[in-house]
Amino acid sequence: MAKRILVVEDNDLNRKLFCDVLRASGFEVEPVADGELVLNAARAFAPDLVIMDIQLPNVSGVDLITAMRRDAGLHATPVLAVTAYAGKGDEDRIRDAGASGYLSKPVSIGPFMAAVRGLVEG
Repeated sequence: MAKRILVVEDNDLNRKLFCDVLRASGFEVEPVADGELVLNAARAFAPDLVIMDIQLPNVSGVDLITAMRRDAGLHATPVLAVTAYAGKGDEDRIRDAGASGYLSKPVSIGPFMAAVRGLVEG
């Protein structure tokens, strides 16, 4: 059975790129553009991995990761943070919130897929 990945990204082009690449690699993908819909979408989709943009309108990806870690049904789901936040301390702050992996944008497909595979197959 295909591994399921929830893609949380408000940028249409990035979301489409991530979803297309993941589908081409055999994953079942559910895109979410609105951060306020993430927790309900994750509960309904039961993903094996969540790819989380950090800079979302209305809600921070860091806050969503923290909320997932507190949710009984989602606490063990790995999260790959993909973000333009690449300053000193940002990765530590995002990992401290509960992210399992971290990539800074712009993302290259090779490292992106290596990180995805490491988290869903690892």
